[in-house]
Amino acid sequence: MSMTEDEREIWSWQLDVEGFGDAGQQRLKAATVLISRVGGVGSAAAYELAAAGVGRLILAHGGLVQPSDLNRQLLMTHDWIGRPRVESAARRLRELNPRLDVLAIPEQITVENAERLVGMADCVVDAAPLFQERLAMNDAAERLRRPVVEAAMYELEASLTVIQPPETPRFRDLVPEVPAGWQRRFPVFGAVSGTVGCLAAMETIKILAGFGEPLRGRLLRLDLRTMSSRVIQLR
Repeated sequence: MSMTEDEREIWSWQLDVEGFGDAGQQRLKAATVLISRVGGVGSAAAYELAAAGVGRLILAHGGLVQPSDLNRQLLMTHDWIGRPRVESAARRLRELNPRLDVLAIPEQITVENAERLVGMADCVVDAAPLFQERLAMNDAAERLRRPVVEAAMYELEASLTVIQPPETPRFRDLVPEVPAGWQRRFPVFGAVSGTVGCLAAMETIKILAGFGEPLRGRLLRLDLRTMSSRVIQLR
């Protein structure tokens, strides 16, 4: 897909990145990314992907904006409290990038809708807080051979990997079932979820544009309490 002169000016700084260039930008423009939940992690990922010039974002997130969302969900605003989260996210993303095609789905990922939604995308960003959603989406992505960028955080810790069997372990090799006692609400700073969301966006850009070394088969673990990191080889 060719770029207009206006588009070339908007993305001129990133066009200079080694290994990316015009070809990488055109791949982003032609790509569709599904983001499961645009909360703390997903909103940061969506914002950076919109800024980078991804052509189409599919946002799957049910529910209404709550006051407690506003410490971390950067696509939600005070004036939207009580209204659908996914509509607030779509509105903010279009303000940033009017060229962006946004499909707002007011649903969480389930076993029933996962294959339909995953099948519409070239890559998936998994930012869901519940493992039921993660398992359903990864099962569908495995069947459809779509790469999944797995981004997660808890308190001051974060993790990131790319799931793409058979090149990598399956998600169910790492998480066979829903962990006992896991709840949707957990300790969170917006700065932590935003950090891993930005990293997830960068992994997605690398996958779509075909440059760099995505975290296939490797798990990045971050501890922001000590500002330490390590990469674990997955088997």
